[in-house]
Amino acid sequence: MTSAVKPEPAALIIFGAGGDLAWRKIGPAMYNLFLDGWLPDKFAVIGVDIKDFSDSQYRERLKDGIDRFSRRGKPADDDWEKFAQAISYQKADFTSADSYKNLSLHITSVEKQLGGNSNRIFYMAIPPAFIETIAEQLGNSGIASDKERDRIVVEKPFGHDLESAKKLNRVICSIFDERQIYRIDHYLGKETVQNMLAFRFANALFEPIWNRNYIDHVQITVAEQVGVEHRGGYYDHAGALRDMIQNHLLQLLCLIAMEPPVSFNADEVRNKKVEVLSAIRKYQPDKVHSYAVRGQYGPGWIEGSKAAGYRDEPGVDKESATETFAAVKFFVDNWRWQDVPFYVRTGKSMPEKISVITIQFRPVPHRAFPSESIENWQPNRLILNIQPEKGIRLRFQAKKPGLKMFLTPVDMTFNYESSYVSDPPEAYETLLLDIMLGDATLFMRGDQVEAAWEVVMPILNLWQSSASTEFPNYSAGTWGPETAEALIARDGKNWLILPLKN
Repeated sequence: MTSAVKPEPAALIIFGAGGDLAWRKIGPAMYNLFLDGWLPDKFAVIGVDIKDFSDSQYRERLKDGIDRFSRRGKPADDDWEKFAQAISYQKADFTSADSYKNLSLHITSVEKQLGGNSNRIFYMAIPPAFIETIAEQLGNSGIASDKERDRIVVEKPFGHDLESAKKLNRVICSIFDERQIYRIDHYLGKETVQNMLAFRFANALFEPIWNRNYIDHVQITVAEQVGVEHRGGYYDHAGALRDMIQNHLLQLLCLIAMEPPVSFNADEVRNKKVEVLSAIRKYQPDKVHSYAVRGQYGPGWIEGSKAAGYRDEPGVDKESATETFAAVKFFVDNWRWQDVPFYVRTGKSMPEKISVITIQFRPVPHRAFPSESIENWQPNRLILNIQPEKGIRLRFQAKKPGLKMFLTPVDMTFNYESSYVSDPPEAYETLLLDIMLGDATLFMRGDQVEAAWEVVMPILNLWQSSASTEFPNYSAGTWGPETAEALIARDGKNWLILPLKN
């Protein structure tokens, strides 16, 4: 397939090019964009890292990642040779001014081969501690001086808390204009997450009932079956609230709760998300325990295999008080959502990997049917499955065939697998193409990041000041601590997991 509209000539400069992110995600995404004809006719991939690679060695490194992680599998020799010609490598010390002089010469040489100037995309695939340093060096060296062409991509976490996020914004915005900054959250690039916008705003059927008058509550579950794996050193200083709720889950909440945008303009869509974040109720310290719970997994069993507890994972403090599970009841205090609870939860070492949003509607105002006919009555529910299954499911009441009136819940289902032949693109493919095209719709704006931190800071501050004495409080392979069940049970509700396939 060849795209109708291609980006202008581009050079993707990957800082941290020898790391896991470039190997697993960025390399395979760029290669798939190349295969589908979405990359510009003139493009370059320049790896930058402290590691010793020759150009050919770095090409082999990226090819290994593509072999292992590309949704298309191993590349054909002819296709790879064409793609590999655009790949080069520059060794650099991120803190050294001389390294940026050498990098500038390297980029200029590559651009001459491309036939002129290109859009320079500086991708920060690095530990957060290096972001400010590299941004300042880019500014001092003059490599990123073109306000129209140059862009910087920053991975999450964007800051460690509200104050560090504000500081990072100040540093980057002193060098780049806001329109040049792409704060990337890969969740927003997922096909099923983008489809939520289409579902809500391209159909007249749902928007009239998308409010407090018809919706009883919303649940968002993002569960991971794995533990912290090799990320123990990072995760032990982050935790579930920072790592997942502050970004991924709040972004999903914004897509459900935002007002209809006037247009699909990037700032218009992001303005609506900021309005939601600003409207989320901030809890006083003495109220946090009533609306937020935390957990940490201990040893257990997952799919018949023994699983280690969090404190036994590599890189984790043996007395760690870091939460691996968090559940929060949020309220969006505005006309559309007043008093509608949004229950969100996320955790590691859980029974399955799943990301799902369940919207439960209010019951009918009057049940005219006899009691014997509504024994299996269930509320109307809309289930948005993000992963691993992808699709939408609507549950409603229907009469069971027979001579008597007997109601039972039935489902209408949209499933990606049965509806579309081609595989959806990976999130990084979508996001990298948008960066090259200059479309910031799916990226976090500076005020949006800060607004998200403002939401979680009261919870984060309390949890940091009072370490839990109950950890670990759930076994690996379970759905979290009992306190999470109590959080929602107090409201007469329960957590729901409804797969697309029965």
